[in-house]
Amino acid sequence: MTTLERIKKLSKQRGWSLQTLAEKAGLGKNSIYRWDAKTPSTASLQKVAKVLDVTVAELLGDKSTSKSTPDSPKHIDVEDIVNNSAELTSRNQALTDEDRAALRALVSTYLNSKEGQDRLRKFGGYDNEGNKIDK
Repeated sequence: MTTLERIKKLSKQRGWSLQTLAEKAGLGKNSIYRWDAKTPSTASLQKVAKVLDVTVAELLGDKSTSKSTPDSPKHIDVEDIVNNSAELTSRNQALTDEDRAALRALVSTYLNSKEGQDRLRKFGGYDNEGNKIDK
């Protein structure tokens, strides 16, 4: 699949035409169509990737760095994080149930964010599909 074909597919998944995508990315109305015959600049690819919420590498076909869609949550044992936390408070006391609930919500929110997903893939022992990697 070519870069243009990947961009068309991602754009279509969002219900956008290539013209709409180009406008959202701040490019000329028909500029993406020309990428079939001309290699796009890195700057243009970065703008399109940002609008599509993917990496430039994914647009170029590098699956090892592709982001997951919001519909495919990653697996992580939030309960293990919360329940196995040593005394995290400044008062040198065990966490209360209220503390655990707050931490659970905070960790879950972070892990479901773009940054959390990227961090899981990079450092968390999880593959791109969200499966825990046993080492």
